[in-house]
Amino acid sequence: MSADAGASSAVPYVDYGYGSHVGLRRELNEDSFVVTDRLFAVADGMGGHEAGEVASSLAVQALAQGWESYAGQVGEREIGQFLDDADQRIRSATDSKAGTTLTGAVVVEAEDNATGEDTQGQWQWLVFNIGDSRTYLLSDGALIRLTRDHSQVQELVDSGMITAQEMHSHPHRNVITRALGAGDSWGADFSKATVQPGQRLLVCSDGLTGELTDEEIGRILNAGRNVQDTVDWLIHQALRQGGRDNVTVVLVDVKDH
Repeated sequence: MSADAGASSAVPYVDYGYGSHVGLRRELNEDSFVVTDRLFAVADGMGGHEAGEVASSLAVQALAQGWESYAGQVGEREIGQFLDDADQRIRSATDSKAGTTLTGAVVVEAEDNATGEDTQGQWQWLVFNIGDSRTYLLSDGALIRLTRDHSQVQELVDSGMITAQEMHSHPHRNVITRALGAGDSWGADFSKATVQPGQRLLVCSDGLTGELTDEEIGRILNAGRNVQDTVDWLIHQALRQGGRDNVTVVLVDVKDH
């Protein structure tokens, strides 16, 4: 399905697909996601019975409602406000007994930041992340991870105590260090990347990255299939590798007008 380019003809034209599967070992799908013409996000909830589903759903609702209230004219400050609202909603609804990761990107107009560069007509991905769901960008065939996991195993990798390959089998692979709605720390990390035709933006829960390596994901994204077929293939491969968790995938292709 194709997104409407919106009111401004300068807004990048995108094609997108999405899918979510409960996996092979879980009874409930506690992932949630939101897709608009310029906002793409995935949340992975955690908590007691059904509480994780509530947390992830509240997170994407707060994000989508905030986005609509600003008519998509948002930046890092506004996204931070939406996430603060999401954190409060989850704590109120679950008595702080549930939490969720949240990651994704919005398409925003580029800012010159007083550099004097002409950014007229240029667009950027404003990427945000809390927890261990991930956002990637495939650009010129190279897969770039735009987010850093807030997890114990990521800290172990950063300190050199384990390798990136060992993250998949480590006993603490599911322990996250930041979440919305739970714990003391939920602050989001932000980054930006230039939007260009030919790119693919991938937003996913750790049900995908817990089963497939970045190299395997990159091969599938580079295989030339259309956006929805690629989403279905990624989910299928995650299930073939064990499907230990819910798996949610949002994929966005940037097209020429």
